[in-house]
Amino acid sequence: MCGIVGAVAQRDVADILVEGLKRLEYRGYDSAGVAIVDQDKQLNRVRRLGKVQELADALSATPLSGGTGIAHTRWATHGIPSETNAHPHVSDNTIALVHNGIIENHDELRTKLQDLGYVFVSETDTEVMTHLVHHELKTSSSLLEAVQKTAKQLEGAYGTVIMDKRDPERVVVARSGSPLVIGYGLGENFIASDIMALLPVTRQFSYLEEGDVAEVTRFEVNIFDKNGEPVERAAQESEVSHDAGDKGEYRHYMLKETYEQPTAIRNTLEHRIVGGKLDINTFGNGADDIFKDIKHVQIIACGTSYHSGMVARYWLEALAGVSCNIEIASEFRYRRSHVPDNALLVTISQSGETADTLAALRLAKELGYRASLTICNVPGSSLVRESDLAFMTKAGAEIGVASTKAFTTQLVGLLMMTLAIGQHHGMDEQTQTQISQSLMTLPNKLEEVLALAGSIEGLAEDFADKHHALFLGRGDQYPIAMEGALKLKEISYIHAEAYAAGELKHGPLALIDAEMPVIVVAPQNDLIEKLKSNVEEVRARGGLMYVFADVDANFASDDTMKVINVPHCDDLIAPIVYTLPLQLLSYYVAIIKGTDVDQPRNLAKSVTVE
Repeated sequence: MCGIVGAVAQRDVADILVEGLKRLEYRGYDSAGVAIVDQDKQLNRVRRLGKVQELADALSATPLSGGTGIAHTRWATHGIPSETNAHPHVSDNTIALVHNGIIENHDELRTKLQDLGYVFVSETDTEVMTHLVHHELKTSSSLLEAVQKTAKQLEGAYGTVIMDKRDPERVVVARSGSPLVIGYGLGENFIASDIMALLPVTRQFSYLEEGDVAEVTRFEVNIFDKNGEPVERAAQESEVSHDAGDKGEYRHYMLKETYEQPTAIRNTLEHRIVGGKLDINTFGNGADDIFKDIKHVQIIACGTSYHSGMVARYWLEALAGVSCNIEIASEFRYRRSHVPDNALLVTISQSGETADTLAALRLAKELGYRASLTICNVPGSSLVRESDLAFMTKAGAEIGVASTKAFTTQLVGLLMMTLAIGQHHGMDEQTQTQISQSLMTLPNKLEEVLALAGSIEGLAEDFADKHHALFLGRGDQYPIAMEGALKLKEISYIHAEAYAAGELKHGPLALIDAEMPVIVVAPQNDLIEKLKSNVEEVRARGGLMYVFADVDANFASDDTMKVINVPHCDDLIAPIVYTLPLQLLSYYVAIIKGTDVDQPRNLAKSVTVE
């Protein structure tokens, strides 16, 4: 969601800025822009509606030179997608600013600035910040001081980079709620909202903390905390070892990342289960003592991560004997909740920067949880830094907006967490061994499932003229049905709902007809006979079924039901195994529908606003 790139260098930086924006396209955006100060201290700006390539083409036609610049991809919040609303915004053609986040008191500040004579040309809250910095600079000794004064007046979230054409050797950056990193080079320094943007030019990064303001020049980075005191933010080397920007042989990132799941899960498991035993230290220092005390688990997440948390609730209560609650982060934040004794707060996020989840973690610290643990894919992210314990999923960079390998590696991490907690709460040796062995067989099992892609692609043709779909599952497959429905709606724009199959008679049966495809996940488990009864309820009302069934579950295709036989697997890993067929179905339906698979409309990869 929105992307920021900035640079202070001796060389021309236009190409670096545009390449950085291209590497952030996965975050979701509707417009892009760049502003650069040239050697004559002239501020030049180019903005375009649409893809970053539109901006790149404009810069090819009219190149911009200069060593100090900022760039941005915008995901519309205040104001429609348009060139006028695109960043960077300027004030008096001297101050240029890019911004991620939402300024909640922008109306009040806008009125104040209009009374001072400022004229607004956009509908954005960002332009308010730009004029406010310009105003504060009139009574400040430096751009740094002006930004610090401005920050004290802002309510809401922001990650922002500001430059003044009259002082082109420096930029100032500020962070509150929206992530920013600083990248270190030789005689040049960089700023971005995600390290992915800067990997071509540096691998040394430091992360700004809440309230930090930093002054960045070619040779120095000076960081100040929310109180204005100088602080050190240790630099660290990126662990990203490959270029995730390469789709390779695949048509889309989503398909590539779907097929990467066996390898991603091998990476998640590596060195964590050795000789059939879980290394408890994989969750961080002190994990053993914390897990001994835990009597309740509260899981907080959003979107796809929420679905993984729902599966974990089944595991924790059935296998570890520990009560568990799962809640959407944005709901948890705004209700009064009771905190049981010795409760562990677990946050789940692919990016580690999800605004609602991060805010929920900070709230939980005030409420008295025993400890916090995050399941995350991004080392150094805010959730990782601010949690007591962290489990890194090691899924590798995920570019497609619709999550695939991030989701399945989260599930692996949550099952390992269940094992870790269960070891302290009476889980028998047989169950511990079963979990470990099932996890180790998982990558090979997923490779077997991916071999079904051709058959699933054939099913997708039936959805070419469909506008609605219903997904059904029972037990821990209900959240997987929810994830399947989410994937289909995200990338094919088909309205899709998921229900626990036992709820059919309580309303959804009214929707069943020949135009409503019903997708069912049916592993061979204790609920299979109940599920078969639910399937018959649909068939009796003229519904057309698409069943992903265990090869031993005795489903047979006929005129009203198409069956894809899924290789048999242990119940423990079935939620992970049955995720992949639904991912593939959604992908192939989206191809038939002709949608933008990797960057579906209106959506963003990293949701850093409330």
